[in-house]
Amino acid sequence: MARTDERFRGAYNQLLDYCDDLSVGDQLPAELTLAAHLDVSRTVVRAALERLQSEGILNWDGRSKSLLREAKATDRLEVKFQQISPEELEHQFLNWILRFDVPPQTSLNVTELARKFGVPAYGLQEFLASLSRMGLVRRRAKGGWELVGFTRDYAVELSDFRMMMELNAISHLLALPDEHEIWSRLAELEVAHRKLAEEIDDRYHDFSVLDEQFHTAIGSVVKNRFVTEFQKVITLIFHYHYQWDKKDERERNLAAIGEHLDLIEALKTRSEDAAMKAARHHLTTSKQTLLSSLRIHALS
Repeated sequence: MARTDERFRGAYNQLLDYCDDLSVGDQLPAELTLAAHLDVSRTVVRAALERLQSEGILNWDGRSKSLLREAKATDRLEVKFQQISPEELEHQFLNWILRFDVPPQTSLNVTELARKFGVPAYGLQEFLASLSRMGLVRRRAKGGWELVGFTRDYAVELSDFRMMMELNAISHLLALPDEHEIWSRLAELEVAHRKLAEEIDDRYHDFSVLDEQFHTAIGSVVKNRFVTEFQKVITLIFHYHYQWDKKDERERNLAAIGEHLDLIEALKTRSEDAAMKAARHHLTTSKQTLLSSLRIHALS
């Protein structure tokens, strides 16, 4: 197989990721084991091992394959991936976490996850590094990554942080002129909320999408890179929690619609006291609902 072949390049980079979890002097497993791990043929594995040896990363002598040095970013080969966007990767990964497909403290296999989400392994490494700032994953002491997961403590801290961010956004919103686009957007959302309330018996499961749109609209008035970064994970988590607990779903969603409408009405009157009171009430209720939803996963 030619060295310029994309399959070889992808396998070679995955083998570098595998070596990232090793220490200098450690042995790599047999070729068959590596072929199964990388999902390639033994021919591709041998070509990748030869490249590692020529680059001084590996000493390959018969069955002995010992790591000589840690890989650098410049050791990687360019691969043209038909990959998903960073935004889609974030959505899929958080979706994976929030559906509780894996428990907290699970070791994350970068090679397997890169294949799962259709991204290069180095791109997933960069994504995990950015996600670690949100506290959902962390680096292991001996290399690699570990899923911290969505716990009760995380839910409490996230809810409290959400309260601060959204109250700040409401202060910004109330200061905006009448011609600002947020007012027409709130008018549209008010109509959508009233329509959903009228059709609640058949459409109560649609509330999670409307909730996401509503809180995203309020947060959009604040132009702050740090708020933007955390707003994405906050929005997605509070979007999904409506799907975790189906008990009394219609009643809970109808009550939340009423709380949204109370906040919209307070915003329309430009009363900061009324708006803050309505927002605190709704966000407190939302926090309690989130914690209650976690009980079905034995996390609360």
